[in-house]
Amino acid sequence: MTTEKQPAASKTPSHIAYVVSDRENGKSFWTRIGCAWAHADGNGFNLQIETVPLSGRITLRVASENSEKSE
Repeated sequence: MTTEKQPAASKTPSHIAYVVSDRENGKSFWTRIGCAWAHADGNGFNLQIETVPLSGRITLRVASENSEKSE
């Protein structure tokens, strides 16, 4: 049995959750709705959603300094 130490979980989310709504003009509107943190073993995520969309699709993107985006 191998006992490798995994890095400690970060308080900063690794991903940002958005709901993406398609518009008639062909552009999409992105609204931030939550965050995700990768599990220490790399096999999953904890997802914290602050609001549940009624339509659109939920997209997870890697968190960056420019995480507030509208497209």
